[in-house]
Formats: sequence, structure tokens, C-alpha cells
Amino acid sequence: MIETYATSADLAQAAAQAVIAALKSALAERGAASLVGTGGRSPAPVYDLLAQARDVDWARVGVTLSDDRFVPISSPDSNERLVRERLLTDAAAKAVFTPISTAAENVEAAAEKVEVGVRALAPYDVMLLGMGEDGHVASLIPGSPVLDLGMDPAGTRFCLGIPAGVGSPPIARVTMTMPALLQARLILVLISGEKKKHIVEGGSGLPVHALLDQAKAPVRILWTP
Repeated sequence: MIETYATSADLAQAAAQAVIAALKSALAERGAASLVGTGGRSPAPVYDLLAQARDVDWARVGVTLSDDRFVPISSPDSNERLVRERLLTDAAAKAVFTPISTAAENVEAAAEKVEVGVRALAPYDVMLLGMGEDGHVASLIPGSPVLDLGMDPAGTRFCLGIPAGVGSPPIARVTMTMPALLQARLILVLISGEKKKHIVEGGSGLPVHALLDQAKAPVRILWTP
């Protein structure tokens, strides 16, 4: 189930190729495509490669995020900042970006403001996710007071505000719910290190296990030591 790559560069190359193939297929079949990005270290080199993909008609690609911190775009904690600096440049600068976090009175109001735009991009042709050492995906974080709401398979929300106090850093976030994540036609989970591999392979009950145990959205796990 876990695809192993010798180096982080090899993993990034494989992930970028999979994203490009999914986008080109969607563009050929439907005339438009959507990509859901993520934050963290693993996707940054993937974004660098995608930004140079001149064989993708980026003007017809919508891009959003699976989650983001409730911070200004200028903050180093902003996933949107990462995407704008590493993906939405060069050839990919023509892509249309829809934020999943925005300025608002509070994080729940931010989630409500972005709900329509994020939902409009679904079903998502390809999604990049990371995973924390606590087994979280997106910002569906164990210990969150709204985790059950975000994980509810019968839930109708796509975006959910996560209050401060959980995660690293423990600041407020906006996240896609599990039902929203499962709107993806392909999910690529990028992980590194033995600890994260063991989390994926063992046990159950964590958000990542719910993602792996479902049968609606295809999931590939790309791992490097």
C-alpha cells in the first residue's frame, strides 16, 4: 500500500508526475481541472516542479487548499503563502486560486465565507495531503473540540473552523471536512520518516486511518525514509 522512494526528490518527482497526469486527463475530458494543495515541507518541491509544467493549461485549473491557518497571507504559517510562492509562479501563475482561509471576525466566520468557493471546485481531480505525527490529515486533528463534526461521514459542511489550542502551531485553522476530502478523484498522501510509516501501517481510529479505510476516493501513499 505504501510506495517507497529513495529520496525526497524522487518522491516529489513521482507526486508531480501524478498530479500533472490527473490534471491533463481532467482537462482533456471535461475542459477544466481542480487541484487541492497542502502545507508543510513535503509539497514544496512538488510545487516547484508543477510550476514549470508548461504542458498543463493552467488557466483552466482551479487551485485550493485542504486547510490553512487563520493568519494573514504574510505570515510564515500561511499555507496560501507557500502555494503562492512555490506553485502559482512561472507556467502555473495562470491557475485560479480559491482560498480556504480569509480575513473574518473569527475562524468559524472565515470557514463560512470560503465554503461556497471551495465547494464549487468539487469534485477535485487531485489532492495533495500530508500527515502529522498525531495521525491528522488536513486540520482534522485528534483532540480538536470539533473533530467529530469534521469527521462525520453524513456531514454536509465542506469547510470547518478549528479553534486555537490544537495542532503545531496551536493556532486557529480552517479545514476541509472528511466528506469534502473524499470528493477527490485521487488523493496523494506525502509522508517521510519511520514514525509516520508506522502510524499509517498500524492501529486505527486516527483521521488518517479513516481516510485509508474508505472506498470512495482512491488514495496513494508516497513515502521516503
